[in-house]
Amino acid sequence: MTPSTAETGTVLITGAGRGLGRALADLYAAVGFRVIACTRQGAGDAPPLDVADAASIAALGDHLAGVPIDIVINNAAIRGDTGGLASLETHGFLEVVRINALAPLLVARALRPNLLAGRRRVIANIGSRAGSLAEGTIDDEDGDYAYRCSKAALNMATVKLAQDFRSDGIAVLSLHPGWVKTDMGGAEAAVEVAESALGLKRLIDGATMAETGSFRAYDGRTVLW
Repeated sequence: MTPSTAETGTVLITGAGRGLGRALADLYAAVGFRVIACTRQGAGDAPPLDVADAASIAALGDHLAGVPIDIVINNAAIRGDTGGLASLETHGFLEVVRINALAPLLVARALRPNLLAGRRRVIANIGSRAGSLAEGTIDDEDGDYAYRCSKAALNMATVKLAQDFRSDGIAVLSLHPGWVKTDMGGAEAAVEVAESALGLKRLIDGATMAETGSFRAYDGRTVLW
């Protein structure tokens, strides 16, 4: 018997058109979740979503008004220029920060009423160890200042959201997916998409208020801030 969405729930995933987002969408659909898979083109239950556009995010909230959502996965992200300090330029830097750090906050704000109407109440921000002040350069020396700074900002956003949403019973996590073999991660990456997605799903499904505001890797390890 296929489980009903009443037994499983509804998950909304940004950046769900390919890579890790697509893999997470497929995993949740396979176990009976209603999946709102957000892409720029829009499909199914989801209107077109451009996370770089605050008006598009607000329109998503309006479109989904009254729809209970159990899990929101802020997965959409971009990389910046990897040329280091010498090639840093303002517009590109701020665009990365807008998409990787600001957009998840705007999505959380827009969908807060939906999460309050849901049962599980989890926000998973797909972060990166590259944004860790303690671990970000241990074995990773690329010059993408924008990506690193944006993911560090997302970590602080996660902690602050966890504080603000605690009274709502909404758990907020920052999750490091590993160096994943996607268009963003590249073919030389160490972790298969399926392995990362399974690990992330396990953490998201097991999230409680005891873990809110935490930073975890796909394999369950706690990542230092």
